[in-house]
Amino acid sequence: MSRDQRHRARRGGPNSFRCRHCGLDVPIQAFGTAHRNHCPNCLWSRHLDDDSPGDRDADCGSLMEPIAISVRGDGEWVLVHRCRGCEELRLNRTAGDDNPLLLLRLAVKPLAQTPFPIERIAQV
Repeated sequence: MSRDQRHRARRGGPNSFRCRHCGLDVPIQAFGTAHRNHCPNCLWSRHLDDDSPGDRDADCGSLMEPIAISVRGDGEWVLVHRCRGCEELRLNRTAGDDNPLLLLRLAVKPLAQTPFPIERIAQV
């Protein structure tokens, strides 16, 4: 589907989209965000936006893998996605129905995969 076809389809707008990673039918509306752009089940996204959230102007269209969590100054958690097609990084607000277990797994990933043997901490 071309970028223009995607944009036209969004205007009259279906009320959901199918996740290309896990296959879940995802409602467009979500608490905590005005532009749903990721699956609440697996947290994967699709590279649709270009310059601003909701513009749906990206040419890529590839899947975007959730790779990390960032926390804004006000405490809001934000997903970090990396595009599988063009390697671009994007920050996406979490939504109220996002899978809390997967969010926590992303948040603790740096602690679980340290760049040094964890036993070294006991020696410090």
